[in-house]
Amino acid sequence: MTKYVYDFSEGNRDMKDLLGGKGANLAEMTNMGLPVPPGFTITTEACLTFLAQGGAPPEMLEEAGEHLRDLQDAMGKTLGDPGDPLLVSVRSGAKFSMPGMMDTVLNLGLNDRSVEGLAKQTDGDVRFARDAYRRFIQMFGKIVMDVPADAFEHVLDEAKAAKGPNAQDTDLDADDLSSLIERFRAIYREHTGGDFPQDPKDQLRLAIDAVFRSWNGKRAIDYRRQNKISDDLGTAVNVVAMVFGNRGEDSGTGVAFTRDPATGEKVPYGDYLENAQGEDVVAGIRNTKRIAELERIDPESYHGLMDVMATLEGHYHDMCDIEFTIEKGKLWILQTRIGKRTAFAEWVMAYDMLDEGLIDEDEALLRVDANRLEELFKRRVKADGARPIAKGLNASPGAATGAVVFTADDAQERANAGDKVVLVRRETTPDDYHGMIASQGILTSAGGTNSHAAVVARGEGIPAVCGADAIKLDPAAKTFTANGTTVKEGEVVTIDGFTGNVYVGELPLEESVLEKARSGDATARGEKIWKAFERLMSIADARRRLRVRANADTPDQSSNARDRGAEGIGLCRTEHMFLGEERVGAVRQMIFAETEAEEQKAYDALLPLQREDFVGIFRAMDGLPVTVRLLDPPLHEFLPNQVELAVGVARAEERGEDEVRLRDERVPLDEARVILGKVDQLHEANPMLGLRGVRLGIVKPGLYAMQVRAICEAAARVKQEGRDPKVEIMIPLVATKPELEQMRAELEPVAAEVLRSEGVQLDHLEWGTMIELPRATVTSAEIAEAAEFFSFGTNDLTQTAFGFSRDDIGKFVGMYEERKLVPANPFVTIDQPGVGRLMRIAVEEGRAANPRLHIGICGEHGGDPASVAFCDELGLDYVSCSPFRVETARLAAGQAAVGSAESAST
Repeated sequence: MTKYVYDFSEGNRDMKDLLGGKGANLAEMTNMGLPVPPGFTITTEACLTFLAQGGAPPEMLEEAGEHLRDLQDAMGKTLGDPGDPLLVSVRSGAKFSMPGMMDTVLNLGLNDRSVEGLAKQTDGDVRFARDAYRRFIQMFGKIVMDVPADAFEHVLDEAKAAKGPNAQDTDLDADDLSSLIERFRAIYREHTGGDFPQDPKDQLRLAIDAVFRSWNGKRAIDYRRQNKISDDLGTAVNVVAMVFGNRGEDSGTGVAFTRDPATGEKVPYGDYLENAQGEDVVAGIRNTKRIAELERIDPESYHGLMDVMATLEGHYHDMCDIEFTIEKGKLWILQTRIGKRTAFAEWVMAYDMLDEGLIDEDEALLRVDANRLEELFKRRVKADGARPIAKGLNASPGAATGAVVFTADDAQERANAGDKVVLVRRETTPDDYHGMIASQGILTSAGGTNSHAAVVARGEGIPAVCGADAIKLDPAAKTFTANGTTVKEGEVVTIDGFTGNVYVGELPLEESVLEKARSGDATARGEKIWKAFERLMSIADARRRLRVRANADTPDQSSNARDRGAEGIGLCRTEHMFLGEERVGAVRQMIFAETEAEEQKAYDALLPLQREDFVGIFRAMDGLPVTVRLLDPPLHEFLPNQVELAVGVARAEERGEDEVRLRDERVPLDEARVILGKVDQLHEANPMLGLRGVRLGIVKPGLYAMQVRAICEAAARVKQEGRDPKVEIMIPLVATKPELEQMRAELEPVAAEVLRSEGVQLDHLEWGTMIELPRATVTSAEIAEAAEFFSFGTNDLTQTAFGFSRDDIGKFVGMYEERKLVPANPFVTIDQPGVGRLMRIAVEEGRAANPRLHIGICGEHGGDPASVAFCDELGLDYVSCSPFRVETARLAAGQAAVGSAESAST
């Protein structure tokens, strides 16, 4: 038979799944001998059964009755007894803390008769008893019976106003409260159609039902969505003997933290309110006092509280959040839990507790959240109550403020003139790169968290908000509107890449201590947060098995990545090297070439430009591997948009103009006609699955040969300088072994010829492929025979596995997550059952065929902590991510190693 109810003395802190966090910790404190009011817990299993059946199981009600009788015996009182009543609170408590998301009822057991008994218990304190009763009617009506809270608050405000200006609820006397009770009962009757229940057992049954139902309340559901908490856990119900903080000036209630949850400082932190009950602190109906003031008000209770705080922190080895009540000078502990804290505070606390010997190195490492690490480096918006005009996806963290511009050229021009700008586009393309990197921030009205704008922004460390669909652009007028607000070009906006909020005007920004310290600021390096960062990151590096590389396309990005601890480059995207005025012309010459000679002439122009790029990268990454991906995107991306070009040509012809005006350039009409013809010729219905990657290399063999020649010439020069370039050439979008074999057969002789002519031998030159198609994963054993390495391109692998477009998923992924159609955005965190299964097949079968195969990941998932942990589980050799996420990946890899070691030892 299932046991649904546990006395506090029967549980412990390890029973959170069954008793919820609150119940488990109440049981733990009871068994520690701390002053906890007696009570019992109804389990989360009872909640789930209640929700499944639409009512409480009979055996649960029977058990609860038995435990209530035990509680009454222990207290020497009976629930609702007219002469000497026992009163209880009914409190929710899920496994994971969900502050304020579910319901609590206090003073249960009061009715028209027991209120008089409560007055007798308290030496004739009629005012206190009536105040407790009015609170109970108000709370029971609001929480259990859905009476609008405003109905009660309005009447309470009227009663206080009648006492005089600035009157508080504590100014109401016994007669005032008697009148208020009658008015509250009338409100209850009006909204429920019945009288306030007088039977305490009915009150208890209804309150338990209400707490169970609150698990599926909107605010609880929203909180679980935001914090990735399962809907299948349920909440426990804690029935606790009441203690009263509203019995006069020698009573009170408060919330205390054993350390400052904002800064991590080792000082008691919290609030206290005299002559009050717990909800008064939360509701903010009166100004609270700092916890330190309790020492003056009630020294004995204060020192007792400090002793309890020290005991709990020593017992839990963590910062504790404590709810307490003082009744007539007697301290009671009503709840404890591991306290929530800021990202800043968690690093300081972990460092201090490690120093104090409270926790060991592994525990300190697991105390910090890799998902929040970026917050420590980024500037933050100080909103101070400012209201956003729009909200999008928080695509790249950080804060930015600047003048609005609508084209990449304008962004670059104004930035070169010293202006700070925010580039606003519907979406971005590779042609916008120059303007993107010149901007303080990027704002798009379309696209998702792995759109071009998002990926480039993260790679460059530029704050970005994407997919803010409330924003409507009018390029002709050079304005955008959002929820009734119109913003013109040149007007200042502020974007918050942490929240996705967009504000009009310049909001103040603050620089992070860690970023200053990383740049060498001596004062910042003396701060505790920097010391904490250095120590915990050194522990992560010592523990992790996974290596961490970076996705970097330029020498500056490579240097930045190395400074952040990158151990190589896992993805160097050569398409970014084809952008820029002097290069676009040569690329277009290659695209338009009618003969092999014309095509080769274009390659000859591009080769020295690419070579110089690679020289800088190999120098920056001296001694570390650099994986260079040969050109991947379809050629049409280097040409103007087909629709825009066609419209531009038609408009110019109609107006008799000799130039065509496109987004960011003017093109002679005759040239535009030629370009349009080529664009039409290259047009594909689905270019992401068309002529790109290895297919492009097969169709245009000279293109990949030119790139390989540039790579090897650059490596040879760097080798001749006495450095150690480690080269890995990656052929993208391979689906079959013959594709890779053909490319290697064509390209390896080119590399050999360059190295022979330069008289250089490279110690590390490998050939491999990007695994980004489902077919490649399930035929990995064949492909591995022709490869020295695999690198998972999980962005495209996710697209092709789900059939989702990463640029369009932003329109519906929120709904999908809300309805649990996907566990998380699969472009943010690897979908383990689907995409992850394909990866596992590729790893296992690829290594079985080629034991020397080394395997990494270079999609954006390489910087997602949950995905990093999965990569560690799969046994990958490295992860690669944008430079600004390298520290996050290092930390996550260290935590994954510690976590897997702990799992293996239990």
